[in-house]
Amino acid sequence: MLLAVEGLHAHYGKSHILHGVSLTVDRGEVVCLLGRNGVGKSTTLKAIMGLVRPTGGSVTFQGVPIAGEPPHRIARRGIGYVPEERRIFPTITVRENLLMGMQPGAARNGWTLERVYEFFPRLRERERQRAGTLSGGEQQMLTIARTLMGNPELLLVDEPTEGLAPMIVEQVERILGEVHRAGAAILLVEQAMETALALAHRGYVMSKGQIVFAGTLAELQADEAVRKQYLEV
Repeated sequence: MLLAVEGLHAHYGKSHILHGVSLTVDRGEVVCLLGRNGVGKSTTLKAIMGLVRPTGGSVTFQGVPIAGEPPHRIARRGIGYVPEERRIFPTITVRENLLMGMQPGAARNGWTLERVYEFFPRLRERERQRAGTLSGGEQQMLTIARTLMGNPELLLVDEPTEGLAPMIVEQVERILGEVHRAGAAILLVEQAMETALALAHRGYVMSKGQIVFAGTLAELQADEAVRKQYLEV
């Protein structure tokens, strides 16, 4: 087991957001966290990454407790985070953004600048362009690529297809599939069942800060009651 989250609680001020969330990600797995807006999916990723301090429960990565550690230490342990907001550095070039993602000694594990450019040829074409001038899809690619430069063993990816055109959604799904086949496990937050089905082995469904379903994507497809109650508009 690569990641184990057990009974996780988190607050924003006095608001209790996560209510005992438990989930796991095994090595080589893609796991999708599904649910409507505002149910706690993004907060779950942020609590794992140390961006939100858990108020209860545990987070274990490769057998080591990490709950409450600062984000930079968690990143050095081998967890990469792709935020929904992308958070590129808009005034510097694509190449400089990528170099900002490097961890000390990370290149020995395989994700070099050249290898990233092989995965993202569009970024090679744009390497001297200011990142803020990229299209939305290109910025999403840059965010994923910059995270890979830290050579994570686990990638936390928050709503990677949000607001993108269908053609770009297909590209992002393909890229995440290739990243997985290259060896990284992925915990993916999504609303779209289609993206989950294209990428994930297992899934969890959240509602009101709790896990209300855990199983394979085939089991979720077959469970019409869960889909209607917690996923469909």
